[in-house]
Formats: sequence, structure tokens, C-alpha cells
Amino acid sequence: MALALRLWRSLPLGRSAAPGPRFPTGAAGSREQCVLWRLRGAEVMGNPGTFKRSLLFSALSYLGFETYQVISQAAVVHAAAKVFRVEEILEQADYLYESGETEKLYQLLSQYKESEDAELLWRLARASRDIAQLSGTSEEEKKLLVYEALEYAKRALEKNESSFAAHKWYAICISDVGDYEGIRAKIANAYKIKEHFEKAIELNPKDATAIHLMGIWCYTFAEMPWYQRRLAEMLFATPPSSTYEEALGYFHRAEQVDPNFYSKNLLLLGKTYLKLHNKKLAAFWLTKAKDYAAHTEEDKQIQTEAAQLLTGFSDKN
Repeated sequence: MALALRLWRSLPLGRSAAPGPRFPTGAAGSREQCVLWRLRGAEVMGNPGTFKRSLLFSALSYLGFETYQVISQAAVVHAAAKVFRVEEILEQADYLYESGETEKLYQLLSQYKESEDAELLWRLARASRDIAQLSGTSEEEKKLLVYEALEYAKRALEKNESSFAAHKWYAICISDVGDYEGIRAKIANAYKIKEHFEKAIELNPKDATAIHLMGIWCYTFAEMPWYQRRLAEMLFATPPSSTYEEALGYFHRAEQVDPNFYSKNLLLLGKTYLKLHNKKLAAFWLTKAKDYAAHTEEDKQIQTEAAQLLTGFSDKN
């Protein structure tokens, strides 16, 4: 009833009638004006049934608009809550990653396998890969996790092609899958892998990991055996190739961007200097790798390898 009254008050009753002729003022004029207003009221009211329908339609329209506003506001609140929830999950995931809690991280992110968020998906790809690399993971499970990681990385890239991390982890996962599909597939994917690493660096020049991975790509093709080079020549008119000097440049660049960010970068600086027959600098970087504070299982493996290489130095001297 209150809504109908509000609508009634808002109806332009006097303005809706067409302007009539002027009448003289005075008693007669006043009576004629009263008659005119009654006529105008009749014009507005018209058929009572029609008027009621019009008023009902106006009321429903108003209610519809009010409902739309409520739903729209609710949608905005829901979207904001969803964004907040994703950010909260990402914070938890990054904390677990920095803490080296590989299994807990995977358990957390596995709850969001069907997510459409690129940031969640590439982190899930990384977590799947990290679980695959644990020593306690069976070979069968490792293979499943590697392919699972590739699928998450691919979806992340589809959701956001401007994500440097999605490009980086897609390239990493393609390379991992190559270990199961043979050297031919690994070489065939070489340019695709390089393309995504380079795109990741272009999108974020301060990402030391992407720069490091580009160094690994160069190192891998610099030390490629002759039979693999022959295969590469069969697959490409211009087969992928690189040098140890080029790899060294990327490893140093990564270290400049973020010093001591990754034990493997330190190890590969040492190994690359060994390839270039610079034992003094090789020993320097291998010692840094050996003394690196281990946070993950990979760090421990790298410590062991660096120590073995340094022991080899001592035996030869």
C-alpha cells in the first residue's frame, strides 16, 4: 500500500492533461476551473480497470528494479569474497612453499583442481612436480604427477597468457614429459620450451628462476652428445644449439637478479666453469652450493653432488 501511495504521488496528474483554454477569474472562473480539474482527473483516471493495471505494472516494475539492485549488489559481494578467498589460499600456498612443506602444499592446492584461476593452477602444477621429485614417490605415481602437472600448467596458460609463471611452468612441464616420451620428443619440443622461457623472462625480467632455466636450456644443448645432435639435425633444418659461455651468462644474470636464490644455480655455475676448465671459479661456486642451507630434498641432493665434485678436485690435486 505504501508503495502504491508513493507511485500515486509521483504520477504527474496535472501535467499529463493537455493544456486547456484560459478562463476568466472570479466565481464563475473558479467553478469552470473546478470543472476543468475534474475533467483532467477523468483523463488521467480513464477506465478504472486500465488505471489499476497500469498502477500494478508500475509497482511490479519498481519491485523488479529493486530486486535487480539487490541481486547485483549480492553478486558484487560474492565476487569480492571469492577474490579474497583466492588471495587467502595463495598466501597459504606461498608460505608452505617457502617453508619447504611440499606435501602439505600439494594437499592444500589439490582441493582446487577444478579452479579457473591461473595463479592457483600454475602453483598446483609446481606442487605436483615437486611431489613427483620426492624420493619416496614411486615411478608409476611420479609419471602420473608429471602429466598431471603439465595439464595444470596448460590450463593456467589458457586462462592467462600474460602470466610469466604460467609460461615458465608450462615449459618446465613439457620438458619433464619429454623424459617419458623419449629423446626424439624432447628435442622436438626444444624450441617450444625455449620460446616459453623467453616469454616468461620478457614478462618478468626480474624472475631469477626463468633466467636460470634458460641457462639450463643452453647448458643442455651445449653438452648434447653427437648422436643426439644427429637426431636434432633430422628433426630441424636448423637444430637447437648453444654454448657453455651462453649458459654461464644466464646463470650469472640469475644470480645478479636474486643472489643465492637457488642451490642448483650455484651448482651449475660451478659445473659450467668446470666445462670451461676454470677450476678456481668452479671451486668457488661449488663450495657455495655445498654450504647452501638446505630447505628441500633437492637442496640436499645438490649439497651431496657439490661435495663429490669438490672431493674430485682434492683427489686430482
